[in-house]
Amino acid sequence: QLQLEESGGGLVQPGGSLRLSCVASGSTLDDYAIGWFHQAPGKAREGVSSITSDGIAYYAASAKFRFTISRDNAKNTAYLHMNSLKPEDTGVYYCAADSNVATVTGFGIGVDYWGQGTQVTVSS
Repeated sequence: QLQLEESGGGLVQPGGSLRLSCVASGSTLDDYAIGWFHQAPGKAREGVSSITSDGIAYYAASAKFRFTISRDNAKNTAYLHMNSLKPEDTGVYYCAADSNVATVTGFGIGVDYWGQGTQVTVSS
């Protein structure tokens, strides 16, 4: 059973940067697509970026040119580098894994595995 654990969230000023990590245990990430999702206060969880098992990345419009997704299969870890952070980026960030990259986008309907989330707060 794959388990995911996010870390790296925190409080950052507008314009700042954070790197989120998603560490997998119980199984290898090699064959899974990974997605990062954002849930703003009072809103539904939505995908911001995803990466296929062979490293092809996709970005939501809100994340393009500011966020970079990556993975290190040797470390069983995925990352989300977030730059130029804005107050509207505030919320809980979740990583997810699924055999189908299409599933770890949008609202993540039917995703096989979710992490518990890490809080990001962008505020001065």
